[in-house]
Amino acid sequence: MQQQSRQPDLVEGSLPVFVFPTELVFYADEQASHKQVLTLYNPYEFALKFKVLCTAPNKYAVVDATGAVKPQCCVDIVIRHRDVRACHYGVIDKFRLQVSEQSQRKALGRKEVMATLLPSAAQEQPQVRPQEEERRMKEQLADRVFFEQTAFQTESRTASGGPSLLTVLLGLVCMAALMLPTLGEQESTVPVYLHLSVNKKLVAAYVLGLLTMVIMRT
Repeated sequence: MQQQSRQPDLVEGSLPVFVFPTELVFYADEQASHKQVLTLYNPYEFALKFKVLCTAPNKYAVVDATGAVKPQCCVDIVIRHRDVRACHYGVIDKFRLQVSEQSQRKALGRKEVMATLLPSAAQEQPQVRPQEEERRMKEQLADRVFFEQTAFQTESRTASGGPSLLTVLLGLVCMAALMLPTLGEQESTVPVYLHLSVNKKLVAAYVLGLLTMVIMRT
């Protein structure tokens, strides 16, 4: 009873869902791009179970379409495009990730991810700058909007010497913020002024996910 009283009253569909990347782009002429990975992150202090739905299930194979995520952990969901044909070029499909508590059936939150098949990387749309992508994600977090825009999030293919020092330092700051006690915790030796609210931890988790994407692509 004491553990349940700590959890917030969750309304169906109101829980923010954190998924990276926000869009999937498959290229017909690149075999390696036919397999994509979605990372579902759980920044909360309770476990979540998830389910992956799709508007065109016959075109994709989803590994582990259902499962669970432990508190403050993440899970990778592998998606393979198995119907690479010219008739599907430019068609936008949608994946919906629904999350709920382990003991409940109602969907506490959902997130939609666009998926598109293109003939080649040369015919993709112009790349969205990382600053614009970060701003868009923060706006979605503040407004709790669970629908992605249709603009493609293209993959950078330029050579890089690795992540910058600022990126690494910012990532360490976000990790430290997630490790600090949550506001309201009683049994902690950390000073009260270092206790963070749930909203601040959500923002830190979101930024950490963005930085992880940047580091992995460099």
